[in-house]
Amino acid sequence: MSDLTAPKGTFDVLPPDSARFLAVRDTLTAPLRRAGYGYVETPVFEDTALFARGVGESTDVVSKEMYTFTDKGGRSLTLRPELTAGLMRAFIEHRLYSGPLPVKLWSVGSAFRYERPQAGRYRHFTQVDVEALGVDDPALDAEMIALADQGYRDLGLTGYQLQLTSLGDSTCRPQYRELLTAFLAKLDLDADTRRRAAINPLRVLDDKRQQVQDQLVDAPLMVDHLSDTTRAHYDAVREHLAALGVAWVEAPRLVRGLDYYTKTTFEFVHGGLGSQSAIGGGGRYDGLSAALGGPDVSGIGYAVGVDRTILAVQAEGLDVAVPAGVQAFVVPLGAEAKKLAVRLVGQLRAAGVSADTVYGDRGLKGAMKAADRSGAAQVVVIGDRDLAEGVGQLKTMATGEQVAVPLGELVDRVRATVGA
Repeated sequence: MSDLTAPKGTFDVLPPDSARFLAVRDTLTAPLRRAGYGYVETPVFEDTALFARGVGESTDVVSKEMYTFTDKGGRSLTLRPELTAGLMRAFIEHRLYSGPLPVKLWSVGSAFRYERPQAGRYRHFTQVDVEALGVDDPALDAEMIALADQGYRDLGLTGYQLQLTSLGDSTCRPQYRELLTAFLAKLDLDADTRRRAAINPLRVLDDKRQQVQDQLVDAPLMVDHLSDTTRAHYDAVREHLAALGVAWVEAPRLVRGLDYYTKTTFEFVHGGLGSQSAIGGGGRYDGLSAALGGPDVSGIGYAVGVDRTILAVQAEGLDVAVPAGVQAFVVPLGAEAKKLAVRLVGQLRAAGVSADTVYGDRGLKGAMKAADRSGAAQVVVIGDRDLAEGVGQLKTMATGEQVAVPLGELVDRVRATVGA
């Protein structure tokens, strides 16, 4: 027995659970494909400076949780703790902003954060990430939120809530920052919290410790100090959301865990996940491109945790539609039948039918058990007598009905029966 195991805080996704993982992932991404978003693949590691500048030095992600290493060339690299910064780097590097705007992108993949492992929070996790870059339009904000909401709806989830607020922009954030800084200066905060407050005072509002939250009851809120422009923007977002049939609750204290958010900010939380209730969220980040050395263009995006969404699906007891392993299974009895089975399986697959056969030396009983475990709706049994007669026995597993079908017609008959 090997002593090698997966690193602490990581996990393996294995059959049959992996089928549910893929079903959830694909359901979350289907609305993006229908909305014309293009798929992007970026490296799982980037220059450390990308995340320090893009995610924000005041965040726990950058200050405590990044997996950073020096490569053989002496470069400081970091496993991505989130996907937005990498997509924005690609947007800038490949000058996607020079084409039609907005640029609509999506990606899905692993991210890594050094956190204390607990239920629903791991050091390795999978995110669906969506970005719309280059246009500041409240209707685009609403589209982005509605796409995430649609993914959850398509899974059948009902126990989640959309929390929504506005974090202002450069026209009103500086004045609010002064108000909040003055308020925080009067509180009993530890040295580490004051250090974070000096970099970005909004981060203190996100502190989950009760002794801090108790002192923040009367803290000024950004949503009460929006400029006329940002207030109009937020009003328009809510108007579009109402038109799209998306429900939300106002969350004036919402502060996402990353520094780049401005204006529209949102989070989806689920009541069945305990204290780690977030299953996705995002917002607008109008200054991120410029902060990374790109053009000063707008952007909005969100990330959905696939693993956390699966926990929400399980909490609601939903039976996410998971396709069977295969649609058809071929059971050969004898060496000559085995040769035909291998060829028949290849023909079925080429015809669009998912198919498999038994491997190794098994009798009829063992082979039929394998067929049953495969989930196949149709099983083809071929023995020596069948070969002599030029037929195969086609069995419908749900009813037990079995009919002899000429070998030359088996592929078309199976294909028609399973609807391929």
